[in-house]
Formats: sequence, structure tokens, C-alpha cells
Amino acid sequence: MATKKISERVNLIDTFKDFKETKNIDRTTLVSVIEDSFRSVLQKTYGSDENFDVIVNPDKGDFEIYRNRVVVEDGEVKNENAEISLSEAQKIDKDFEVGEEVSEKVEFAKFGRRAILTLRQTMASKILDLEHDNLYNKYADKVGQIVSGEVYQIWKREMLLLDDEGNELLLPKNEQIPGDFFRKGETARAVVLRVDNLNNNPKIILSRTSPDFLRRLLEQEVPEINDGLITVQRIARIPGERAKIAVESYNERIDPVGACVGVKGSRIHGIVRELHNENIDVINYTNNIKLFIQRSLSPASVSSISLDEEKKKAEVYLQPDQVSLAIGKNGDNIKLASMLTGYTIDVFRELNGEEPDEEDIYLDEFTDEIEPWIIDAIKGIGLDTAKAVLGAPRAMLVEKADLEEDTVDEVLRILKAEFEE
Repeated sequence: MATKKISERVNLIDTFKDFKETKNIDRTTLVSVIEDSFRSVLQKTYGSDENFDVIVNPDKGDFEIYRNRVVVEDGEVKNENAEISLSEAQKIDKDFEVGEEVSEKVEFAKFGRRAILTLRQTMASKILDLEHDNLYNKYADKVGQIVSGEVYQIWKREMLLLDDEGNELLLPKNEQIPGDFFRKGETARAVVLRVDNLNNNPKIILSRTSPDFLRRLLEQEVPEINDGLITVQRIARIPGERAKIAVESYNERIDPVGACVGVKGSRIHGIVRELHNENIDVINYTNNIKLFIQRSLSPASVSSISLDEEKKKAEVYLQPDQVSLAIGKNGDNIKLASMLTGYTIDVFRELNGEEPDEEDIYLDEFTDEIEPWIIDAIKGIGLDTAKAVLGAPRAMLVEKADLEEDTVDEVLRILKAEFEE
């Protein structure tokens, strides 16, 4: 029986040592957790833990428990946990008198295996909760910041990374840049998008597609941004394809665009490589919304702009040869300009009173073959002749004119047939 008690005690001490050595918890907190765990078991065993002293020394992996009871006359014990009869007290020390307090050491191993198992489970649960709290607080403070992790597991819908402390970080597929390809054991960088904490089980969600990822990369590469000399006012991204950044400096001696791009693009090249050759345009920010829209549509040259500030809409007029530049490949340029400025931008061709190419045909002449609402939708994005439509990207007609792919294909077939005849 003595061997069993010693074994139980050694196991408990080993448990404390394990927590001390493997858990990232400070000594004061560890003592508090262990003491609370003991008190939880004492309360279940005796109905109350108020008259117990629990002394924990995690450095030695040791503990002591004392039960304090008041001495009462024989036959007057009403609460055996809080009171002890005079005769029983005098068996401990013959000098005890009624009213005095008896402090007895309690051998926890005597509580039995179930109590010891309960203690371990309680302690493990409290430690786990504490670890979850620490993890949540750590990463909640890092939302919007870049972190690195080693790729540990790759699944279809997400990728698991481990930080330096072995904490799990999740990078969902929809937060990865198209073209991202990582192997197990490689290091990946991303920004902390959010920290979910359902049932005190924190999940750290990362993102490489967030504008904040690009913002933090700029801060790392451009000292003037990190020092506050240049401010990144707005960012718009189509991850892996193209991005537009609006920057501003209150120091007239600093060219914010030049500082961000660097000599021969030296500063921006590292970011572009990280983002899988994402094409990055840097423009000067301005509060003049017309000028801002004009800059955001670069490299196109804008002739004039009409604004509806209440509806956040802008009608932009350009020479015919500038329309495709303003819209961009697959409509990316105009989409990013809208995202950057916060305005819905409609592009119109400016003919300056001139007639179109003699061989060209106005869309209005196709009303017998193409429904009027479809023609109006196409004209609404600045394309009012057959050749202008045939020269525009198919994807732009689908997205900007908000037409079904089959509808666009039918329109293109009709227009092509006209010129083939």
C-alpha cells in the first residue's frame, strides 16, 4: 500500500514537471492553475475547500495540503470537515483546547485513483484553456500584420502552417494567390486576416489576397512608409493579376510614387515576385475626385469626366484609341479604378462630332437581329459601333455589360457575319 501511495505521488509530481517544462506559462499562473485544480477536487470530496491550505511548489514539482478544523466539545461535532472533537484533537497534540484550530496535513494519494485522475483532467483542461486564451490574445493583436509559418500540411481547401512555437495557422484556398504553390517544409508569408474563437478554440486565419498583405509588404520594402513620411491611402487588388496603390506624402521633397517604385523598380520588384508577378500601379493620391479617377485609369488619357457624387458614379469620356486602355485586359483596369476610388465608372467613346469609320456600323442598325436592351447594355460601357465591340475583350463584354456568355457570343457572331458579307 505504501508503494502505491509513493507511486501516485511521484506521478503527480511528474505531471507538474511536465506542465512546467512543456507549457509556455509563467510560474505565478502555473501555481494558480494547480491550486485551483486541487481546490476543485477538494470541493467535490468535502463539499467545501474554504478551510484548506494548498501549498504548491512547481519548481520542485511538490505540493502540500492542510485541512484546518476548529476544536469543539466531544459530541458537538456538526460538520466533520470544519470541526474536530476535543478527544480527537488531543490525539494529535494533548495540549489542544476547545476553540483552537487544528491544522492537519492531508495525503492526497489517500483520496484514491479517481480523485487523482480527476485532478489531472481538471489541470489539463485549465492549462488548455489558458493556452487557448494566450494564443487568441497573441494573434488578435497581430490582425493585419505579416507572419511566417512552415508549411506542414496541404489540403484541397486550405493549407496548415506552424509558427515558431508550433501554433497552427490556416491559409484557406480562397485566401491564396492564384499560382501559389508551396511544398511541405517551405516557409510561407501571409497577413493575419482574423482570429475565430468558437468555444474558446482559436483558429488563426491567414490571407495572401488581402490588400493589407500588400500594404505590409510595402511597409517592409519602403522605409519612407514605415517612417510615416509616405502614407498608403488606398489599395485595390485583383490578386495575382494587378493592383493599384494610391500614395501621398506631406513632404514636398519626397516623390511618393518614385520612393515606392525605387530606382529601376528595385523596391517594387521584390513585392511583385512575392505576389507572383502581380502588376502593381502606384499613383499619387488626391482629394480632387475627378483628378483621382483620371489618375486611377492610367495608362489611359481621359478627355473629360462627369460626376454624380450622390450616387458615386462617374461618366468618363475618352478618345476611341484610349477606351481599351481605360478598360484594360479582361476589364481589370476599370475594375481596379472603381475599387480604388469608390466610384462606379462608365467609359464612353468621344467622337468629337466625327462620323465613324465608313466601313463601321452603329449598333443601333442591328435592332432587327439584336434585342434593344442588349444594344443599350453594350453602349452603356462606351461601345457604340460594331468594330468597337469586335475589338473589345470578350470578358469585358460579359462583366461590364452584365451579359450572359451565350448572349455575348451570339452578338459577336452577328457582328462578324456583317463584315464577312
